[in-house]
Amino acid sequence: MKRIDSRIAALSAVAIVLGAAGIHGIKAQQAPSVKRNVVLKQDMTILGREAVMALVEIPPGGREGRHTHPAEVYGFVQEGTLTLEVEGQPTRTLKPGEVLYIAPGQIHEGSNNTTAPVKLAAVFIAEKGKPLTTQVQ
Repeated sequence: MKRIDSRIAALSAVAIVLGAAGIHGIKAQQAPSVKRNVVLKQDMTILGREAVMALVEIPPGGREGRHTHPAEVYGFVQEGTLTLEVEGQPTRTLKPGEVLYIAPGQIHEGSNNTTAPVKLAAVFIAEKGKPLTTQVQ
């Protein structure tokens, strides 16, 4: 009887270790990464402001993560279908040719729930010297 109990205990321990390893492996798999390419960064004639232009690509299944900017953001969807969640507003779906505006400090997230990449151009009128993006929970 003790031999069966010790085998059950050993098998249980192995199962727990393998289960923990499997959960760790699942957590290590992240959504496809978003690519951001800053193509222009220029001081403005408005004191303390800079203009930043970026090309953004969100791969299928990709998400930006909830974040804010110390900037007004103007965006133009070039390709694909962007799902845009902005705190306090209904979720929007934007297609090529459609535009977006994000106010400074507004929590938002862009995602791609389709099988084709999303490409957009964004212009930031940003506070100079601050990080352009801050992730939030």
